[in-house]
Amino acid sequence: MFQELVHAKIFQDYLSTAYFPHTPANLYEPIRYIMSLSGKRIRPLLVLMGAELFDSEVLESALPASAAIEYFHNFSLIHDDIMDRAPLRRGQATVHQKWNDSVAILSGDGLLVKAYEELAKCPAHKIGPLLRVFNKTALEVCEGQQYDMDFESRARVSETEYIEMIRLKTSVLLGGALQMGAILAGADERAQELIYSFGVNLGIAFQLQDDILDVYGNPETFGKQVGGDILSNKKTILFVKLDELVNAEDRVELGRLFVSTVEDEPEKVNKMKALYAKYDIQTLAIYQKEKFTTIAYDKLQEIPVEDKKKKVLFALADALMNRTQ
Repeated sequence: MFQELVHAKIFQDYLSTAYFPHTPANLYEPIRYIMSLSGKRIRPLLVLMGAELFDSEVLESALPASAAIEYFHNFSLIHDDIMDRAPLRRGQATVHQKWNDSVAILSGDGLLVKAYEELAKCPAHKIGPLLRVFNKTALEVCEGQQYDMDFESRARVSETEYIEMIRLKTSVLLGGALQMGAILAGADERAQELIYSFGVNLGIAFQLQDDILDVYGNPETFGKQVGGDILSNKKTILFVKLDELVNAEDRVELGRLFVSTVEDEPEKVNKMKALYAKYDIQTLAIYQKEKFTTIAYDKLQEIPVEDKKKKVLFALADALMNRTQ
């Protein structure tokens, strides 16, 4: 993963030059704060990897687009955390918890503006195509978040609906990041379609893997509370598959467990896992994850460039699909 580390350093060096004014403090301090809570930075790195796949000489000109993707991602996290009333992000207090909702909303808006500011730094003849991908992706992420919120109040969600929701909410940003890199490198439309599809299918598999790890991950390496999705009544791929297969008697138990709290049912996680085991839900979820992983790998393989240039993307995909956290 040496090349990935190189990309990470290049991006971090660029990000360190970003300037955010000191006043008004309640606008810019939250932006500096959320940007300091460094995650995996996968999305901006995908812009650089997408560019390098087709032309290694354009990495520098791809940096503003990678920053735009990172700013947009963090803007969406700030706003999502408000909607979810989430207390923590990357192990630290969320922006709305550390300040308040109004500050968080405005700071998020500021990051979105900064994203467009970065896109304006890209080569002039590339800005139009970049904006078309960026705007389409940004709107789809909003659609995915709305579907996710709608699902909270619905009794039933189908597997097809769930996959479409995570495609929009999570996966299109990975595909869009790769396609923006490809645009900057002058890739043709067919190559752009293939690398976009690679990213989207990888993103779906990534989220399905996250659903599985939430229930079956190692508490020492997962980094979050194992069983957190069960405790918060999230309709993940495991719940959706169980809801599809459960018999009438077990449906009563499922319904009771789904609406209960830890106070009502201290053994909620273990009892839900017992239902998952009865219907072999883990195996079904792993099958879905592997299906989308295979599609992603096939799309990457189809891209008409030398195989050695694809190694870093295959390595990143392998790392994401075999992660324990």
